[in-house]
Amino acid sequence: MSPRRAAEPTAYAEGAASAGFNSMDDRPRNLKSMLSEAKDTSELMVDLAYAALYFGDPDMAEEVGELEERMTELVHDMRAVCILAARSPREAEAMASVLQVIGSIERIANDAVNIARIVTHRLGIPRELVADLSNAEEVSHRVLVREGSHMAHRPLSALELPVATGMRVMAIRRDRDWITDVDGDEVLVPGDVLFLEGPPAGIMRVRELAAAPLWEPPVPPEDGTLSDLDRAVDVLVEMKNISEVAVGLAYSALVFRDLGLAAEVRHLEDRLDEMKDRLELWVLRAGASNLDPSPLRGLLHLSQAAEDMGDAAQQMVWLIEQHEQVHPILSIALGESDEVVVRMPVAPGSRADGATLAELQLNIEPGFSVLAVRRGGRYFYRPRGAVQLRPEDQLIAVGPDEGREMLAELFGWRFDADGDTGEVRLEPLNRRVELPEWDPDRIEAAGR
Repeated sequence: MSPRRAAEPTAYAEGAASAGFNSMDDRPRNLKSMLSEAKDTSELMVDLAYAALYFGDPDMAEEVGELEERMTELVHDMRAVCILAARSPREAEAMASVLQVIGSIERIANDAVNIARIVTHRLGIPRELVADLSNAEEVSHRVLVREGSHMAHRPLSALELPVATGMRVMAIRRDRDWITDVDGDEVLVPGDVLFLEGPPAGIMRVRELAAAPLWEPPVPPEDGTLSDLDRAVDVLVEMKNISEVAVGLAYSALVFRDLGLAAEVRHLEDRLDEMKDRLELWVLRAGASNLDPSPLRGLLHLSQAAEDMGDAAQQMVWLIEQHEQVHPILSIALGESDEVVVRMPVAPGSRADGATLAELQLNIEPGFSVLAVRRGGRYFYRPRGAVQLRPEDQLIAVGPDEGREMLAELFGWRFDADGDTGEVRLEPLNRRVELPEWDPDRIEAAGR
């Protein structure tokens, strides 16, 4: 969401959005909906793959493989729609940008499958990594819904978990069945096992709602003999964080046509390359000691997947960096997935003015993760909780659609969306405040 008007779908974009064909099983052939579904599916696959790794759950890892089959169908159908919609050289050039993004989304999904294979193929993973994953910026968690709890016999929409806890439900295991296409109408029943993703701070509240007992995260052994392995594990957790931020910023760069964000993605991809090189050296050193080399295979497998996600993100922003024609359908579809990308300026005198990110706790309520802060033409990606916001800072964040109004109010704006046209406006709560002007073509990346 831009602080000014959201991009209006042109007739050209609308034509692409409705381009498609009917099949025997009547699956939706709308390009916009398929792009949104593919993005959401790839993100779900990554979340489930890391959760399978964390919990050592082969059933969850197998679910990633089943989602891959759906992704393969989506990718095939989207490519067919793009070919049908390109009826002139001008349309073909624009559709090339859509095909490039489709390829990147498919690549991210394949990386998720490779992570899940660490579990299904029993490649092994050190206990130190499982413990350190508890300290990642977003963690996986699972909880059993108990009879008499606040969650039991209530639809997910009524719980508003992304807003109340910052955690979102990725999947539900009900007896021996898996529900991965989770929507707000799903009524939770006692015995359901929820698999969630979000900030560690949200775990306690989720467990309270489910009437679950106290939980302690796993801790690594403290024998002091694994220095090289410890460093490799720390780097790998950082690679996980950076790769996920790079993908989020890449989608943001496409939605906002933002050169500054594209430059940040390239910088993150370079960092991932360097970190992978260092990790490989430390893993080889650890393997030269008296350690069992079996779990080290999983580390190398994970580092390759994280680095490749960075490559996929860079592949997307290449379109922005090279000033290639970007089809309007990309901004529309990527902005209408389960999690929305927003650009939110800080209004003077608002609750956000002068507050730190830790004080605002945006990841708990309204459930938004901050990808970057723009200040004076520079971007600071993955800002820490100690960052204090100033008037006219602009936040790039991702979170649930239902939390946008609350986020806007915290930052001094009234969120106004036209249900018919999709046009989005931010109206100042203080009438003397004006929206800051911004021009993506003039933004300079943060100096390094």
